[in-house]
Amino acid sequence: MCIIIVKQKGQDVPREILKTSARINPHGLGIVWLDTYEVTYHKSKEYNLLDNNRPYIAHFRYATIGKICKENTHPFICGNNKDELLMMNGTAHGYGSKAMTDTEDLAIRLGKSPRQSWAKQLKKFDARFVSINTRTRSFQIYNKLAWKKRDGVWYSKGNVLEDNLVAVYGTLKKGYGNYYSYLTSSKHLGNGTTKDKYPLVADGLPYLIEEKGKGYNVKVDVFKVSDDKLKHLDQLESHPRWYVRKQVPIIVKGKELLCWVYFNPSAKSRWNGSNHIESYEYQRPKNYFRYVEEPQIVVDDRQTNMFDDLGECDVESSSPYCIECFNDLVYDGLGNDYQCVGCGAVYEKSMIESTNC
Repeated sequence: MCIIIVKQKGQDVPREILKTSARINPHGLGIVWLDTYEVTYHKSKEYNLLDNNRPYIAHFRYATIGKICKENTHPFICGNNKDELLMMNGTAHGYGSKAMTDTEDLAIRLGKSPRQSWAKQLKKFDARFVSINTRTRSFQIYNKLAWKKRDGVWYSKGNVLEDNLVAVYGTLKKGYGNYYSYLTSSKHLGNGTTKDKYPLVADGLPYLIEEKGKGYNVKVDVFKVSDDKLKHLDQLESHPRWYVRKQVPIIVKGKELLCWVYFNPSAKSRWNGSNHIESYEYQRPKNYFRYVEEPQIVVDDRQTNMFDDLGECDVESSSPYCIECFNDLVYDGLGNDYQCVGCGAVYEKSMIESTNC
């Protein structure tokens, strides 16, 4: 997991991307401010510090190796080269321990090698890196082909760029089986219904038939997902060989959104015209247990109060969002209105309380 964001002078990172970065990677935020090359360490939930005009390199951590503590927040000093720092997004297999991150272990070893050999050494890893020299005030991005670039800003992974709206009606719904494998890190915009009626049939697994105007306005859950996440969903649904993904209008909290929905063309022959349902509801068996393989994370209780609750980062509910562009809404402090930080739309307080609950 983790994400590195490289933002230089004159560039902008949308607040929604910062918020997503903190939500997905809740275990610490390290920042190198490129106007001063000062290094600061924070909780991930303090992502608002990055919502300004200053250039920076930021690392949001998701702990897989090493304790959750301030000392394990990137960047790390490269051995005895106090001016050289390293950030990583990925895993260096065979490095690190229960206490030390693999990145710090790698940084220490890099410090024993000539600087000109670093690119060759880091190329061996299936990971993305940035090295920073605070003395020369310079930095270098490694394994650049694996990065994403948008509006001049470099992102070490594309999973924080959630540009696609997907409406799901079966096992991907929030709290259902496949949700835990595919969508827990994606932003859930809420429940909705298809604007048009479609037959939803639950014959073992549920499937939606593209017979517009027949059946019900089907109940769905709507998520914002990245391009990579959308590809994973396509693989799950065997698009376009089995299910076919198409965009249809969905009503969410009174707003019409154009969302991707998976239809099953081959199931039309199994629909008798009356065996459709409005909503797929799955009841778990009483003896059902779900086992999820989680990374081995150790929380260091001996650290300062600053990182006592580092593992909890509830940025999802930290502020209401705009139903036009899904950026955050900010209270104007003057009356009962909220204004969107993205498109500038204005909402009455009573409307926000009813649509963002």
